[in-house]
Amino acid sequence: MPIPPHFVRLLRQHIATHGTAPDGRFFRTNRDGLLQETGYGEGWAKARKNVLTEAETASLLARRPYDLRHAGVSFWLSSGVDAMECARRAGHSIAVLHTVYAKVLDETRERANSRVDAALWEWNEPE
Repeated sequence: MPIPPHFVRLLRQHIATHGTAPDGRFFRTNRDGLLQETGYGEGWAKARKNVLTEAETASLLARRPYDLRHAGVSFWLSSGVDAMECARRAGHSIAVLHTVYAKVLDETRERANSRVDAALWEWNEPE
């Protein structure tokens, strides 16, 4: 899957401003060490507070970095991307995708049923 051009520009800007760790990592401690889970969470909370409104910060919006991944996969599914392709992109088996994203899949199932019904009505209309 190609990387969107705006993401590439943002990444290049970040590297130009902040550089990378000696081993090439983007995210690191102030002393170029490995970012531990607790530090990552603290940094994420600080970033949310800096970029979100007070109401958004108080909400569940991107409370954890994983929430963005979950939102992305949910968006793909609700946009009509085939479940097998979503599973491949997310690195899931189809069984895991169906378990974790069951609610989104139920919503897409209803939309699919509506599309099939509409197509059947259109197909059965006399000319």
